[in-house]
Amino acid sequence: MTAPVLSLTDVTFRWQSGLPDVLSVPAFQMQPGERVFLAGPSGSGKSTLLSLVAGIATPRTGHIQVLGQPLSQMRGSARDRFRADQLGIIFQMFNLLPYLPVLQNVLLPCRFSRARRARAIARDGSVEAQARRLLGALGLDADDLLRRPVTALSVGQQQRVAAARALMGAPALVIADEPTSALDADRRLEFVDLLSSECDASGAALLFVSHDQTLASHFPRRLSLLDINQADAQSGSGVTP
Repeated sequence: MTAPVLSLTDVTFRWQSGLPDVLSVPAFQMQPGERVFLAGPSGSGKSTLLSLVAGIATPRTGHIQVLGQPLSQMRGSARDRFRADQLGIIFQMFNLLPYLPVLQNVLLPCRFSRARRARAIARDGSVEAQARRLLGALGLDADDLLRRPVTALSVGQQQRVAAARALMGAPALVIADEPTSALDADRRLEFVDLLSSECDASGAALLFVSHDQTLASHFPRRLSLLDINQADAQSGSGVTP
């Protein structure tokens, strides 16, 4: 049987001692190559869950494994190296570097990870060729646009730059936090199609978190955060940024 790409077991999280848990996840798994749509209203804890999966935050109790590695038990430096090599993250606030132009922002994962650099070269011949291909698929392929600082772009364009960066170097798990919030209807569908096709091509799993239920039908597996999070039932709270 194939090992899951992501596994959470008895995971709980709270913001500080004395407050109720905002997440309580007895069990959740994703298989390699699986595409999952996770729904939930704003403030329900979706971003907190993704921070735990990415190793940015650590659980109060329980175990998180990514690609068979005990992420929740790793030291911070080891989690950082693992994240750089294996995870592609589209942050809700984008987290682009304002002093770098578009193309250099997209190339960042391959500067920090030799593994991702090697995978990008193997597929497209060079890291820049892969960056340009991804940006072109998102409608951001003009040379003058690629040289602009990201602060000169619209919010929707910045969101697409963040998506291209996350896909660089074929990470094994792509995590997308409300990645279409600044896009119009047509762009949203193009965006989801690109994420799906890139993940299919590399065998990556995709965890797509959104409150936009119109996109759910594009994913083979769909669930609500309430399906896996028992914190609301236990405390009557569960509200988190």
